Amino acid sequence: MTLIKMCGLRDADSAVNAARVGADFLGFVFVAGARRSLSIKEARDIVSKYRQTVGLYGPKLVGLFANQPINELEDVVQSVELDMVQLCGEETSEYLKKISVPVIRQIKIRDEMDNREVVTETLKEVENMTRMGHMVSLDRYHSGVKGGTGMSFDWNIAVELASSTKFILSGGLTPENVSHAIDVVHPMGVDVSSGIEVEGIKNSKKIEDFARAVRRAN
Repeated sequence: MTLIKMCGLRDADSAVNAARVGADFLGFVFVAGARRSLSIKEARDIVSKYRQTVGLYGPKLVGLFANQPINELEDVVQSVELDMVQLCGEETSEYLKKISVPVIRQIKIRDEMDNREVVTETLKEVENMTRMGHMVSLDRYHSGVKGGTGMSFDWNIAVELASSTKFILSGGLTPENVSHAIDVVHPMGVDVSSGIEVEGIKNSKKIEDFARAVRRAN
């Protein structure tokens, strides 16, 4: 079964809906300046309300970070009681070793490079992260953007990578195209944020439709 990550959650109702439709990971953004970024207090309030409904089990709670001091990241992890973190910056392997919870490493795909070169370089990065015991998310590179871009990259690159490694596919996925993406790429998982929003707000119907489309493709 393809894993589902629903990201950029900013309210407890959306988190509960995502859990109920079968999401495996719930993502909360802690990147300063990002549109969906949360403070520790906001995140704690959301998780507290979510726990009252869902309980202690269910999807893994993932915090998104980018180039932040390790003590700041760990403070959020402990305060919010996160299960995992996703790194979206230029963090080093040494930095990753200091994190107390499992890691999803975001790798950006550059469209301006030759596909063969992109595949070769990305495969090296993915294999390195896998050897370290980390999961990997592939998303489109966009200068100056930390985290998701809401735009897809060339899935032919993802197809080549999927033949020899495992990753979560991100970028531009929606309820309308995710089944096709899974059929073509065969990723380990899919990650969505803007694709389950209406005018920048998470939408319960789109959350349900996205999960249903993923299950239909499996």
